Parts: sequence; C-alpha cells; structure tokens
Amino acid sequence: MIAQILGKLVEKHPTHVIIDCNGIGYMVHISLHTYGQLGAEESIKLYTHLQVKEDSHTLFGFFQPIERTVFRLLISISGIGASIARTMLSSMSPQEIQHAILSENLAAIKGVKGIGLKTAQRVLIELKDKVQKIEGNDEIPILQSNRTKEETLSALEVLGYTRRQSEKVIDNILKSTPDSSIEELIKIALNKL
Repeated sequence: MIAQILGKLVEKHPTHVIIDCNGIGYMVHISLHTYGQLGAEESIKLYTHLQVKEDSHTLFGFFQPIERTVFRLLISISGIGASIARTMLSSMSPQEIQHAILSENLAAIKGVKGIGLKTAQRVLIELKDKVQKIEGNDEIPILQSNRTKEETLSALEVLGYTRRQSEKVIDNILKSTPDSSIEELIKIALNKL
C-alpha cells in the first residue's frame, strides 16, 4: 500500500496531477477539494489510497489525511465506488460531508451526482457511528448547533413563516454568530424576514 507521495509537481489538472518522484511520474487522481488546496509549489505531498483492480491500479491523492479517511469510509458503502466518492469530495469538503452525516442531512448526500435515495440512506445509517469516531471530530458543537437551528425553525413556523424562507436567514445568522441562542436567533431572524 502506498500511503503518501512526496515529489515534484509536473502537471496539475482538476481531476489529476502528475508527481515526479526520482524520475518516475505518478498519475494521482484528485478531488476538486484537493485541487483547490494545491498551490504553485514545486514540491508537494499527498496522502494516497491505492485501488487495485483486476485490470488497473489507480492512485488517489488527498491534500489532508481527513479527506483520505472520509474517502475510505465512503467507498466502504455498497453502491459507492471511488469515482462517486471523489465526486462527493469535489462537491463537498470532508467537514461538510461529516456534518451532513452527523446531522442526518439526507438531501445534502442525495444531492451528489450518482447517489440515489437508497445509497444516501445507507451512507447515513452505516457511517454515522464511524464519523463520530474520527479523531479530532468536533461532533458535539455540530449537533448542538443543528438542534438550535431546528428548534428556531420550528418556532418561526409557529409564528407563520415558511421553513424555506426561514432556513436561509437562520443559516446566514449561524455563519456570522454560531454561538447564538434560540432566543437571539429568533430576534435577529424576525428583523430580517
């Protein structure tokens, strides 16, 4: 198993890079998330996952170990291959995927091209416990802010506002002041709705 690759960046494309290691050029498949984090440095280090099939050996590279961990969790799900996992990591950051799984956001998972309803449900069911165990995962604040958001949205619905219009406002408030209480969220939201 090749765990990492360190070398000279020869070519950089949104889907792959070529890294020269002592005269040998390795083609490493990457996500858009990793592509966005690669600078113009000549020397790069990627954490890798080697996929061995009957007819090919494919090397996938990740800028951070957490992205590789999430990739490996995703490909452990029946119905999700390496290309769909890479597509998922291209449309969402590893942290967004973890948050979607922990908050059981089916729509976010299902919104990824190539993932249907049953596969998305399988991701939520099979990966929730595994995502909680990822080292350095800040699960409690995520779940707490999700609970606060849900209670705030319910209160605004009782006051006659639709969930759709309220959700955008609440998301914007939580981005700027993530530690707001339910009462504070409602007060600020009422001024913006």
